[in-house]
Order: sequence, then C-alpha cells, then structure tokens
Amino acid sequence: MKEVTKMTTHTFHKDTWELYKSLEMSKQLTAGETLSKLGKDYPEIVAMSSDLSKPTRLWDFGKEFPERFFNFGLAEKNMVTAAAGLASTGKIPFVSTYASFLGVLAAENIRTAVAYPNLNVRLIGTHTGIAMGFYGTSHHATEDISITRAMANMTVISPADGAALAEMIEESVKTYQGPIYFRVSRGREESVYEHNENKVQNKIGKANILREGNDLTIIACGIEVNEALKAANQLKEQGINARVIDMHTIKPIDTEAILNAAEDTGAVLTVEEHNVQGGLGSAVSEILMESDLNCKFKRHGFYDEYSLIGKPYHLYKHYKLDGEGIASVAKEFLG
Repeated sequence: MKEVTKMTTHTFHKDTWELYKSLEMSKQLTAGETLSKLGKDYPEIVAMSSDLSKPTRLWDFGKEFPERFFNFGLAEKNMVTAAAGLASTGKIPFVSTYASFLGVLAAENIRTAVAYPNLNVRLIGTHTGIAMGFYGTSHHATEDISITRAMANMTVISPADGAALAEMIEESVKTYQGPIYFRVSRGREESVYEHNENKVQNKIGKANILREGNDLTIIACGIEVNEALKAANQLKEQGINARVIDMHTIKPIDTEAILNAAEDTGAVLTVEEHNVQGGLGSAVSEILMESDLNCKFKRHGFYDEYSLIGKPYHLYKHYKLDGEGIASVAKEFLG
C-alpha cells in the first residue's frame, strides 16, 4: 500500500511539473500576449488575476503594464466584484483564473455584479473541463457553461485554440459591448486555426463550418473541435461523411448554422468537455426543438456525472472525448 501511494505521488508531481513547463512554453494561452498588444492602443484595458498570472499568461500583460495589473490573491469573488467596479468607471477589465474558481466559485458575483448591470467585464476561465487531471474533481470545471449561459446579458464563448481566442478578445475590445465569459483550456491543445489554410475568421456569434458532410453533423466547442475533426477523418474512412461545426459562441448561438446542418444532414451530434445538462448540447437542442425539422439528435459529453481523477489523456479516452471515441459514439448514434 505504501508503494502504491509513493508511485501515485510521484506521478502527480511529474504530471504537475509537465503541466507548468508546457504552460510557460505554450503559445496557445494567448490572453496576456494579445492584451499586451491591445493595451498600447486601449489604455482602458486592465487585467486581474488571483495568484495565477503565470498559468493563465496574464503575467505577459502585467510585465508590460504593471500599473494596470492587479493580483487579488485567493479572493476570486472579490476580484470579480472589483472588476465590476472598474468597468463602471469606463475600464475594460480582463479577469482570469481557473474556470473552477471563476465560472463556478464566483458565479453569484458574476451574476449580480457583472451580468445584472450589463458591464463590460471579460471573464477568462482557463483549464476547463478535465484539463487539470490529477488536481481532482474540485478543479474540474464541467458546469460553467450551464451556469454562465443561464445569466441574462452574458455572452459565452469556448474558442477552439489560442488563435481563435486572440481574434475574439480583439473583437471584444474593439466592437463588443456587455459581459463575456471565455472558456479556454490549459494551453496544450492542438491548433485548429493557427495554420488555417482557408483563413477562417472567428467572429463572435458566428459558427465556423470546418468540414462539409451530408451524413451527419458534429457540433463541437473548445478543445473538442479538433477531436471532432479527427473523428470525421476516421468516419470518412468508413464511408460516413460528417460535417464539423465549431460552435465557439454558445450564447448567442448561431441558430442558422444549426438549422441548416439539421436540414442538410438529418442527424446532429454535439460534443463538449462539459456536463450534457445545460451545456452546448442543451443549447443546440433548444433550437432544434423549437423548429419543425425532423432530425436525429444526440448530446455527448459528461452524462450528468462528476469526472474521475487521472491524467487528462486517459480521461479523454475513458469518456470517449478523443477522436476515436467520438467516432465510435457517432457510429452507434447513426445505427
């Protein structure tokens, strides 16, 4: 028993070190880098962290504009309320910490202090879903979409990668009004748009069709977009042509893209690293249920359960949220 404990502890520390090492080297968590560029032309931008400026990359902005960077320590709720106060004076606060501490822990403060008065606060919840692995279920954020999209005035965005996040952060500063919750992973995800040959632009509220198909539509968000593309490649080898849609904006959702996909393919599968209750799948189902289309539909994600603890790679495989798993779910769904 002692030997097992020792091995588990060693694995935990190794996984922790690899996580932080990758975060420091990663170009995917681009919030701080993007804000540093925008900060020169937009002096109203301020950034706020809760002792996690390194893994959330806000330290890039803090080094560039130390007088506009605020560290609140482990006081996420106070941080959100302070951001609301700054927004009421004309500032554009970017608040970032782990999604489990922001979209879940500070939910009441987001609702009452930010969403209710419809303030220009940008909330960036990082390390979403099961990305924290061995840190445990308390650090896994699988309810934050449900929580934030139920708040009036709140825009909810789950970008597929760092390039998409950068585009929509810039749009949010230049043209968008009202509170936004950005849901991003931990910075180790594969790129979808960084080397995009089609130069698809990520626009808030406008879904991206990344692959055409007429047998099935896979609608995904966040880290699952790339896995959905992998699944589509596997399905193609088996004679199934799957359309893949990146529904990065979950609220307001692209109704037209959903209805067109349902009409064209007759079958829609949603994939998310989130509880299927109230998440992307629920948002899509609401659109389909209010239409008169006859369409097969299935939600795939966490089936109203708390996630296990383990290495992220193994967890994604266990929950069939990798490319191979999504392909198997799609085949079973189509019968």
